[in-house]
Amino acid sequence: MPASGTAGFPIVGIGCSAGGLEALEAMLKHTPANSGMAFVIVQHLAPDHPSTLPEILQRSTAMPVLEATEGQAVRPDHVYVIPPNTDLSLLQGCLHLIAPLEKRGLRLPIDFFLRTLADDWQHLAVGVILSGMGSDGVLGLGAIKGKGGLTLVQTPSEASAGSMPGSAIEAGVVDITAPANTLVARIIDYLHHVPHAAQADERSAPLADQAALDRILILLRNRSGHDLSLYKPSTLYRRIERRIALLQIENIARYVGYLRENPQELDLLFREMLIGVTHFFRDPAAWDFLRDTAMPALFARYPDGQALRAWVPACSTGEEAYSLAIVFREALEKLKPPGHFTLQIYATDLDADAVDRARRAFYPANIAADVTPERLARHFVQEDNGYRLNRNIREMVILAPQNVVSDPPFTRLHILSCRNLLIYFGQTLQRKVLTLFHYALNRDGILLLGSAETIGGLTDLFAPLDKKNHVFQRVDQSARAHWPDFPTRAPAGPPAVDFGGRPDYRDSLEYLTDQLIQQHFAPAAVLVNGDGDILYISGRTGRYLEPAAGKVNINIHAMARGGLRDALIGVIRTALHQPQPIQLEEIQVDVDGRTHVVNVTVQGLDKPEALRDRVLVVFQDVKTPAGGRRQRRLATDRESALMLELNQLREALRVNQEEMQASLEEVKSANEELQVTNEELTTSKEELQSMNEELQTINAELQSKVDDLTWARNDMTNLLNSTEIATVFLDNEMKLRRFTTHATHLFKFIPGDVGRPLSDIVSDLDYQGLHEDAMAVLKTLIFCEKQVSTQDGRWYRVRIMPYRTQDNVIDGVVVTFIDITDIKRLEARLRTRESPNAT
Repeated sequence: MPASGTAGFPIVGIGCSAGGLEALEAMLKHTPANSGMAFVIVQHLAPDHPSTLPEILQRSTAMPVLEATEGQAVRPDHVYVIPPNTDLSLLQGCLHLIAPLEKRGLRLPIDFFLRTLADDWQHLAVGVILSGMGSDGVLGLGAIKGKGGLTLVQTPSEASAGSMPGSAIEAGVVDITAPANTLVARIIDYLHHVPHAAQADERSAPLADQAALDRILILLRNRSGHDLSLYKPSTLYRRIERRIALLQIENIARYVGYLRENPQELDLLFREMLIGVTHFFRDPAAWDFLRDTAMPALFARYPDGQALRAWVPACSTGEEAYSLAIVFREALEKLKPPGHFTLQIYATDLDADAVDRARRAFYPANIAADVTPERLARHFVQEDNGYRLNRNIREMVILAPQNVVSDPPFTRLHILSCRNLLIYFGQTLQRKVLTLFHYALNRDGILLLGSAETIGGLTDLFAPLDKKNHVFQRVDQSARAHWPDFPTRAPAGPPAVDFGGRPDYRDSLEYLTDQLIQQHFAPAAVLVNGDGDILYISGRTGRYLEPAAGKVNINIHAMARGGLRDALIGVIRTALHQPQPIQLEEIQVDVDGRTHVVNVTVQGLDKPEALRDRVLVVFQDVKTPAGGRRQRRLATDRESALMLELNQLREALRVNQEEMQASLEEVKSANEELQVTNEELTTSKEELQSMNEELQTINAELQSKVDDLTWARNDMTNLLNSTEIATVFLDNEMKLRRFTTHATHLFKFIPGDVGRPLSDIVSDLDYQGLHEDAMAVLKTLIFCEKQVSTQDGRWYRVRIMPYRTQDNVIDGVVVTFIDITDIKRLEARLRTRESPNAT
């Protein structure tokens, strides 16, 4: 049995709720008994009601259906069902039962199991969501997809309750959507096409596959504008192989042809590469350390208060950034530092769709598995089928699409949280990004990495604050051994596609030498268009340019530091219309509180043709001349006038803020009252929803039993009618309980006679002692048998027996009437023949 899903057989985790029984039966009826897969079913069950689900499902499959037990090893071609009032988990191929924290209310047993399945079984995990209400299972499917497993849901329109599969589809974590009776066939088709193991690294792959991978990366770069060539080959192969298996294409070479014929598949593949598996407060110990240790040290560093800055690259749908905002609020409330602190968080991601979802700040109800009730009540607002973050948390986060590899970084940061991104990068790209993070952080800034990430050999850039939780602190270098490779966007227009396998010119000796000269000896310069958008950066421009706060903007007017920005206004457009360069001399540039003097040359370009209508801006540092003191004094006088005007504006703004604060306090008071009412209603709603799902599950099981009883009754009715024996069932008071069709030949029964005493019914029998004999049998429990005639000459053998229930309780009598008229007539004829002989 594999310990981490690296070998073995697939395990299919199936989650369902209301209406799930019908879907489960349809799915299992179309599952081969020797599929080689194991199935684990997690359904929302009533905690205090025995479950008959294993017995019901056993009728739909030849595989053994077992109720899960503690420590039970999962075996292929078996079905395991969660017991009531438990949470189910998987560890090293064995099932474990865990008592739930809450008996009722919002419980998420499907998410709980699917997450453990993803962690334990990796790419061999398969997640299936069938009919059900709510959003349980969405986080679990996301975890499986992130590990390279397969995710499927029942078609919502086919499901009795389409909320659970619909929520998973909306979250973008579903590979296949199909009717319940075809899901297993789709799983088998996928497993037949997926390779047995992902390529470990590029060198272990066949040369043909490496060439195909290079072609795919070029097509992706042309389509999306993003270069993924420095990602780990194993990650790229694994994501590509998933698409190949889903499309059932023979090999990666044919997939290249499919991509060229179907450009929309490039979009799907690119989104596959950007799978972001995240949730609130992942690795809780790291957040506790940040709140209780790292942030207090940060507050102590600024006793007068500070406007702090943080950056969360690869934020996905925003959970990481909002978790940081909540932890900052909690640290402020706990420590109550004397200074005024604020935190502005810049959250960016390559996936624009994920950024849009993060901006909405709305998350499904199953985040309750990761967010404590206290945090939910304080920082979230309950809405239909989910929670939305409070406005004060949302306003701390600025979201924007950004490529951390090719876009300029945010700078002057106090906190940088980049968790579980570096694990997808190759070593070269990891080193480049970590060097960039060092440049972006302030002195002693805090760096948070994922649980599987480290700083590698860059110990001269970062020192560990907490090795266990992968929290580091920026350290200053005495020698600039690691200058950052500042990200730049490539010139407009897609690069040419080259399938010839020629070596990259960037690896040539000439190119590398030119880059070395530009970086260390040539003056810093940037190439811009007429609007000031930066097209190319040469040399180190950090002393003159810095990324602007907010949405990523690589325009020189937005990035120019103080003093330089005003000097460049209008100059670039002027340079486009004159051949001579424009010289801007001795411009004073503010760099982190210090003034540097720089000469700027702005030159419009008209050749070569590729650079026409472009402008080259060259920066060259100037040593401060002897008259620098006088210039600085003039600048100081001007700054004093500006500061006076600024103070006047600040005073007016303060008055407005005080008035607004009074209004906000009133609104806040009313909002708190509404919040209390809303929390009470939310709790009641969750309990009612949970009970409703449990009742629907019980109802489905009872309906199955009713169906069984209906068929059993039909069978008994046909059996009794086929024997042509009239039967009457009486209760302890000799009242009619039930009768067969043939009994109407002896008694004038109608359906309304049920419940009437048998003595009140008109009968053709010449049997006055029927009532007394029946009472005697009821008392003595000794059956009675007599031959009785009717008024029209028919004869019946009447047998009266006690009526016994399955609990061996006497509850009336059963009277049967067997027609023996033919036997009596035969006896009469025989007597007639024997009479003369006797004479």
